[in-house]
Amino acid sequence: MAAYNTVVVGTDGSESSLAAVERAAKVAADSAATLVIACAYYPASRERVDKARDVLGDEAYQVVGSAPAEETLRTARERATKAGAISLETVAVVGSPVESLRKIVRDHDADLLVVGNRGLNTLAGRILGSVPSEVARKSGVDVLIVHTT
Repeated sequence: MAAYNTVVVGTDGSESSLAAVERAAKVAADSAATLVIACAYYPASRERVDKARDVLGDEAYQVVGSAPAEETLRTARERATKAGAISLETVAVVGSPVESLRKIVRDHDADLLVVGNRGLNTLAGRILGSVPSEVARKSGVDVLIVHTT
């Protein structure tokens, strides 16, 4: 019996989250599990994206999804395949990262959720809430927080 059957990993396109995708792909490959790569995003007008960039700088993608979700998922799929994932799905969901990841875990009956540790000790993480700490408390499944920074 495999350790895990379905592994969900969240990505926002950052290098940190893509490192978590690579680790999740290795875990999924070792368990012969399906890997579901998820990207939560907020559709936003150009004006909102520019305003978020003014306030948060490089952290703006976490708030308004300034990187297109489909491109983020394409990049993550390539990294996961190179890392050994065989059975692979991608999902883009409109909404907050934590609630979107919880929904994807439920919808796919996942038994492991993987996220990067970025946000645990950042200013943006303290202001906006830390995705790793929130999903660890709320997901209801095993959570692997990958040290990526």
